Amino acid sequence: MSLAVTFATIPEMFLNLTDKYMHEERPLLLRKGDAGFEPLRYSEVRDMVAQFYHGLARLGVSQGDRVAILSENRPEWVVADLATLFHGAMDVPIFPSQTAKQVEYILQDAGVSVIVVSNRFQLTKVEKIRRDVKSLKHVIVMNEMEDLPEKVLTFQQVLDSGAAEHREHSNALREASILVKQTDLCTIIYTSGTTGNPKGVMLTHDNFVSNVKAATDVIEIDDTDVLLSFLPLCHVFERMAGFYVAWACGSTVAYAQSVETVAENMIEVKPTVVISVPRLFERIYNRIARMVEKDSGIKKKIFYKAVEIGRQYVHAEKHGGAGMLLRAEHRVADKLVFSKLKQRTGGRIRFFVSGGAALPRELGEFFEAVGMIIIEGYGLTESSPVIAANRIGKHRFGSVGQALPGVEVKIAEDGEILTRGAHVMKGYYNNKKATEEAIDSERWLHTGDVGMLDAEGYLYITDRKKHLFVSSGGKNIAPQPIENLFASNEYIDQFVLIGDKRMFLTALIVPDFDALKEYADSHGIPYKNEGELVQHGEIYKLIEGTIQGTQKDLANFEKVRRFTLLDQAFSIENGEMTSTMKIRRKAVEERYGDLIEAMYRT
Repeated sequence: MSLAVTFATIPEMFLNLTDKYMHEERPLLLRKGDAGFEPLRYSEVRDMVAQFYHGLARLGVSQGDRVAILSENRPEWVVADLATLFHGAMDVPIFPSQTAKQVEYILQDAGVSVIVVSNRFQLTKVEKIRRDVKSLKHVIVMNEMEDLPEKVLTFQQVLDSGAAEHREHSNALREASILVKQTDLCTIIYTSGTTGNPKGVMLTHDNFVSNVKAATDVIEIDDTDVLLSFLPLCHVFERMAGFYVAWACGSTVAYAQSVETVAENMIEVKPTVVISVPRLFERIYNRIARMVEKDSGIKKKIFYKAVEIGRQYVHAEKHGGAGMLLRAEHRVADKLVFSKLKQRTGGRIRFFVSGGAALPRELGEFFEAVGMIIIEGYGLTESSPVIAANRIGKHRFGSVGQALPGVEVKIAEDGEILTRGAHVMKGYYNNKKATEEAIDSERWLHTGDVGMLDAEGYLYITDRKKHLFVSSGGKNIAPQPIENLFASNEYIDQFVLIGDKRMFLTALIVPDFDALKEYADSHGIPYKNEGELVQHGEIYKLIEGTIQGTQKDLANFEKVRRFTLLDQAFSIENGEMTSTMKIRRKAVEERYGDLIEAMYRT
């Protein structure tokens, strides 16, 4: 157990944590400033939470109210979250990428009375729909700015309004925390979904606390660790693991400037743990592969030989231990190759945690071979979120590990994964029908994922239940493993398989344009833009050869017969991806319907 404090609710966790480390210089948070990453100590964050708590009280926030947060990751996000929870209110996190119309639906459905936004861009969304949301009384913007619209306060104004009250009633947070119960709602998180309006997942303090304690039984994080946070805090995975778990263990959390700056921020912060999604590891791997291909013949040989030694060393250590010769070879490989790769992540990484989507086995094995462990887990918003996770030293790539302590998992007759325990949500807000469809009479949550359990309890995810293809020949095809197989290729960035109720499989492919341009430049292939690049016959042949080589071990009915190269990536803004970077298959098929039909015409 690596918990720094004991607690039964999130406010109690924060109070006990800041009590313990109140007088330490070690920072609780790190945020990027003009002079690099600046520390926020435990005492400073506690004062901010207390002041904002009193500021919200002056605005009329009380038990049972809903406070929305529409912001990128930053310290003000966690201050707003905690101050809300101390009121016995619940917060409603909203992805910054969502449109004004999507924001309006969430605010209306949840009955939000106060919304905290990050900047003018997010404020503009709210101002567009503010008159139509009758419950909304106050808008607070984190950034300092002039010419604010009427009835909009800055974050600092709310802090200032609560400062005097905090000085007079320094014990207010502790008194408030006593009134917060484990069964109280902590948050309503609207799942992005792939179709229809999002559903509001109701999670209690007990949901989060049970999951935090179970996760720390499995993955050791303590007060010597530094985590780099860049996945959205409005998503339950980052909020639970990169916020509540990290703080419960006394770790320091640094907020990356953005997803685009993660590589340079890792070098600056030198984190020991990073929580991510497979897409980051794919990009790191592809970047390494391109660099190696540019090297001289001898450097290539050294790299590939080192990786092979790494694989042999890992295998030997798992089966009785490596011999003296292999250990010596591994030390040389580490000095020549692995240490340089590790420096690109800051040089202190103990392990990565991967979730949100399936991690291709090849990626996990590569990073393990070069000395950077990726621990894969599995869960959903409705399960707070973690259901299962691999353990360090007992991890199996291709599997999402074993169930967390206190979490039950079983496979239904149709292959669907079911789970039960204190981690399962209370239900969907204002949606009794959807709740009854998701949670049966015995309290089993139906995940919508298909998988299997092996004899030792390791869970393997096959696909989403609703995503299973049935070919016109009657073959059942799980698209996700096939897509993951292709997406790990250095020339492919995004890959969507098509084939439900079709005679054969086709694919829409977004190439890795950086890799493609390097190939084109080195082979004298002319192009003016990415559109011309994907239309060039030599590029088509390159991808075609890549596909044939990648799918050589697949069954005939699982092989891609035809494909189309796209000149722009699937994006959240175009409605083709969810806020958690999952493909909206239906939206993609609708947008590219003509291209898809063309692949099946002849």
